[in-house]
Amino acid sequence: MSTDFFSYAIGIGTQNRKGEWLEVYYPKPVFKPAQTEIEALAGVLGYAGGNTTIELPAALLPKIRPLLTAEQQVVVDSLTNAVRPLVITLIEQDTALASTPEAYLKLHLLSHRHVQPNEINLTGIFAQLPTIAWTNLGAIDPEELAEAQTLARVRGEQLEVSAVDKFPKMTNYVVPSGVRISHSARVRLGAYLGEGTTVMHEGFINFNAGTEGPNMVEGRLSQGVVMHAGSDLGGGASTMGTLSGGGKLILSIGRDCLIGANAGTGIPLGDRCIIEAGLYITAGTRVHVLDENKKTVQTVKARDLAGQSDMLFIRNSLTGAVECRTNSKAIQLNPALHTHN
Repeated sequence: MSTDFFSYAIGIGTQNRKGEWLEVYYPKPVFKPAQTEIEALAGVLGYAGGNTTIELPAALLPKIRPLLTAEQQVVVDSLTNAVRPLVITLIEQDTALASTPEAYLKLHLLSHRHVQPNEINLTGIFAQLPTIAWTNLGAIDPEELAEAQTLARVRGEQLEVSAVDKFPKMTNYVVPSGVRISHSARVRLGAYLGEGTTVMHEGFINFNAGTEGPNMVEGRLSQGVVMHAGSDLGGGASTMGTLSGGGKLILSIGRDCLIGANAGTGIPLGDRCIIEAGLYITAGTRVHVLDENKKTVQTVKARDLAGQSDMLFIRNSLTGAVECRTNSKAIQLNPALHTHN
């Protein structure tokens, strides 16, 4: 086995009638565990290495408990009387995803802040995440939903279906410390939210995207996009992710930036950049670069400005041309809005 083991976690999952995994909840995933811990577990589990998921019968819990850290012993104790299947998922190497429990473990690692977006291999995630009916009674296979709804009605209850999707909302699995989320359904499991992040009602954060914190998110952070400390994504604003036409270019928003309401970017931004409200900058946008006298010194495509700092993007109200000027001041977030104790 590798001396640099990637991750393992003990969890409780949901299966459909075919015995296929729908989802797995891991209370405390372990990132980069000690080699001695993995070797001890291997002896009890018969684990010989690789990336795998092993179902844990209740009788096995007392045997593995003494081999674990104090934190993981608490996890085992909390799961002792579980009525759903218990599992231990072991990921020796950070390779492409090969199972649903493995996919859920990596999403947990992101939302638990063990890793940041774009730092781990999520290749094949859509193939490993089944589409699920997310209900007030948990995950249900859509093929089994009609019967579950009928049985609920017979009991005098109503089965509430909040979504039919591959990804659940993050807060049903992880609630990171020091954040405020106004509408929990708009933050997917696998999002990374740094301390001091505020996500307003129309804000959205996809999996493998996130904030360094503190940040204000009133727009959309697409898959793969990271927003660094002190930046504000305005209402209705968006970032172009690799799943929505952004190609292979990974976007990021630097520190102390402002993307105005209903604006957006398809290029990475350095620090202290502003895009005025209603202006969407794509990689191919023609931009007039102005000097301190507001004279055009060159006309370039926006991709040529990618990653630079202190840029102010505006649209000339007379000509309609997109202009880039030097940003003389950065925004400052209100500290009172981003202290979430």
